[in-house]
Amino acid sequence: MDREEMLEAQKWIRSELDSCITFWLDNGLDKEHGGIYTCLDRRGDVFSTDKSVWMQGRAAWIFAWLCKTYGTKPEWHEAGKSCLDFMEKYCINRECQDRMYFTVTEDGLPLRQRRHFFSEAFYSMANAEYYGLTGEKAYLDRALRAYNMYWDLWHGMPDPTGLGPKTIPTTRSGRSLGLPMIYLNLCSVLQSVDPSHQELYEKRSAACVHDIFTYHAHPELACVLENVGPDGEARLSFTEGRLINPGHVIEAVWFILEYAGRTGRSDLVGKSEEIFNWSINAGWDHEYGGLLYFIDACGKPPENYEHDMKLWWPHNEILISSLMLFRDTRKQEYLDWFFKTLDYCKTCLSDPEYGEWYGYLRRDGKPTMPPCKGSTFKGPFHLPRMLVQVDFMLSDLLEEQ
Repeated sequence: MDREEMLEAQKWIRSELDSCITFWLDNGLDKEHGGIYTCLDRRGDVFSTDKSVWMQGRAAWIFAWLCKTYGTKPEWHEAGKSCLDFMEKYCINRECQDRMYFTVTEDGLPLRQRRHFFSEAFYSMANAEYYGLTGEKAYLDRALRAYNMYWDLWHGMPDPTGLGPKTIPTTRSGRSLGLPMIYLNLCSVLQSVDPSHQELYEKRSAACVHDIFTYHAHPELACVLENVGPDGEARLSFTEGRLINPGHVIEAVWFILEYAGRTGRSDLVGKSEEIFNWSINAGWDHEYGGLLYFIDACGKPPENYEHDMKLWWPHNEILISSLMLFRDTRKQEYLDWFFKTLDYCKTCLSDPEYGEWYGYLRRDGKPTMPPCKGSTFKGPFHLPRMLVQVDFMLSDLLEEQ
């Protein structure tokens, strides 16, 4: 380990965190209706007033987590509480057993209901973190309601909205990697603030890890498939069955490593290494650098138009997972991946002039035009989460020297 290189990286990471949070506090908060706008251009101007429900929950969580991690600042607490209150007031479909919307207008009118239940996941995370911050049990009750709803919908409860699955189930059904992956992270957040339900959280965490490795990991293909059959069978005759999202898998790696650290499951470190290596070796663009968004397990043309773009969040996940793997294995190859990815992020994703990171790059590493810093899917979540985690991991590694 090069101490000076690590110190320089940490200095840059801390500067980027300050820039990121300042960007969102200055430009994203809706002081009239509450909540946060996330469709922001390069300078931070709002280009759409519609609000993502995912982003209300993610932003509420990140601001509460910043308070827990670095100490409460009034502006962080108020920003997160605004998003939390906006969700509670406007983003829950009370006529459908508290299922949540996907998007709403700036003043909270419902726009879109989706079959997915990730809005509930981020609502649960946010409320759990605010329970940890305030001790007010109403937040924990809300978090647990949504936590259990996610589990029940995932495991066969009829959707109160009446929305059906993506495909006609009598023709095709299966499993999606996103469901156990996101729920594993949700379990981690809840167990960190609520020891009274520890057994439940660990039981469900174990089920998520089991599903990822039993159904989605395919050593014969050297990949983790995004979509598989009901029993985990690879379905290679159509594009969705061959889909690999390398960033998703790499994100799952650090969720699994967190679980392994909590439970003493050292066997999961080697298994996490394997799926990390599959994903980054297959997904890294050796011509232009950076991680491709989607690839095909058989090397055929991906169906997704954006498959060869470079997005901000997979690179955030590489930085977390590679540094965790180095921490847990001391293998230089993972530290090398960390610095290689950090260099790409400095060169292509970070914007020193206006702050924050570009969300979407072309394959050659240039921002899509006109460039943006936020969208329905990008807000203050992946980037600050990574910057905080890397800051603390670097501190721990530096203290060992």
